[in-house]
Parts: sequence; C-alpha cells; structure tokens
Amino acid sequence: MNLSAPTTVIFWISVILFILSLVAQYAGIGDMLYLKPVHWSWLAWIVLAAGNVMKGL
Repeated sequence: MNLSAPTTVIFWISVILFILSLVAQYAGIGDMLYLKPVHWSWLAWIVLAAGNVMKGL
C-alpha cells in the first residue's frame, strides 16, 4: 500500500467536519444534526484516510 499526502482541499474538509463534531458535542446541538457528533468525527477521519490512501485525491 502506497500512502500519499492528501490534497489541501481534502485536509480542510476533514478539519471542517471535525470542528463540526466538536461544536455539535460542546454547544449542545448534537441532537439537531442528522448524525451524532461521534459520527461526524469518524467521517472526518475516513475522509482524511481516503485522501492518504487514494493517490491524487
């Protein structure tokens, strides 16, 4: 498996998703969102991992 650095766009998308999970957790709006805060943080991790595994993403 060849790992590569994610593009800047993928990195910032994952950062925004993780910040959304933190805001949802600590601002108390987690129940208003479709996904729970832990799911938003997992989604951020998956996006970042996909950016590392897939070349050119």
